[in-house]
Amino acid sequence: CRRIPFSLQQKMLIDFQVAAHRPSKLAAYLLCVFLGVLGAHRFYLGERKTAIVMLGIGITIIGLPVTAVWAVTDLFRIPAMIRQRDEETRKRLTAEAAE
Repeated sequence: CRRIPFSLQQKMLIDFQVAAHRPSKLAAYLLCVFLGVLGAHRFYLGERKTAIVMLGIGITIIGLPVTAVWAVTDLFRIPAMIRQRDEETRKRLTAEAAE
């Protein structure tokens, strides 16, 4: 399959759509601070599998300290998670545009 180069306009449209689908850093941080032990920020950022694990662990008394440490660690990882989601969105949109 031969690749057709995208025009500048197509690249700009993809960049615009990536930005439009980008989650808010502020919302992610607020969810992490207030509901992070239950994985709310991970649900918001599209990390559903690990969010379900956090929720399952976080609803137990014994697991609460574990998810608390996990949430504090995620405070530093939120920008990287958003970049990863942007890249996944960009790849998906590029593949759709190439079809």
